[in-house]
Amino acid sequence: MRDAPPLVLTFAGTDPTGGAGLQADVLTLASLGCHPLSVVTAVTVQDSLGVEDFLPLEAEWVADQARRVLEDMPVAAFKIGMLGSPEVALAVAEVVSDYPDLPLVLDPVLASGRGDELATEDLVAVIRQTLLPQTTVLTPNSLEARQLAVDETTDEEVPDLDTCALRLLELGCEYVLVTGAHEQTAQVVNTLYGEDGVLQRLTWERLPASYHGSGCTLASALAALLAQGLDLREASRQAQEYTHRSLRAAFRAGMGQAIPDRLYWLHEAGEDAT
Repeated sequence: MRDAPPLVLTFAGTDPTGGAGLQADVLTLASLGCHPLSVVTAVTVQDSLGVEDFLPLEAEWVADQARRVLEDMPVAAFKIGMLGSPEVALAVAEVVSDYPDLPLVLDPVLASGRGDELATEDLVAVIRQTLLPQTTVLTPNSLEARQLAVDETTDEEVPDLDTCALRLLELGCEYVLVTGAHEQTAQVVNTLYGEDGVLQRLTWERLPASYHGSGCTLASALAALLAQGLDLREASRQAQEYTHRSLRAAFRAGMGQAIPDRLYWLHEAGEDAT
């Protein structure tokens, strides 16, 4: 029997469309050669247009799912997505604190693509206090980076993204990868920051559609590549390349956002064979 591929444990909410959330993580991790382990943090009611409602699981259930797997299998990396409640975030933070040497990729899912709120101020505060200090790479879009970096109780003017990234690093993240699809730029600019400032700035063609689960895809791809031992800059580049190609191959299954094709390479291979 062959050795197991790298095992990556993802904490995320479900998505019945398969476009985002836990299902997107599983598809991405498997597509990139890892075996996905999954812990459900919340159950959502959504379609390709947006999230109608969600139900966070009890924190004890989330912790028990994770610990059962972790006591049985050698996990190579963590990926964290939607948490759903402050209690769940605290439970996840406690679990991962027992594995400080494993890379942890945090995708701070604060809202759906349509803008439906998925995180309260209390949850954002818990993420700042308990998860950011344990995070290897934080992968916010520009809106999330500003929300995490700015104290909403003050009248402070929203700072630029470089300043936001610096603040997030000061909160304990080792690295921050800010994606720029929400910015008004001709091309999408994604920037990787570390303690020495900007480490990598990559520019990508701005695609015409709106996509369901692009952030989940990027964060999971990054976790998969770190689990396989790639250094951070190369893992970041390859994860962005994989995500961009998934978006270029996206399909429209419903009436809302397009769904990235995380198995684009399979279809490309079939076309080449013919």
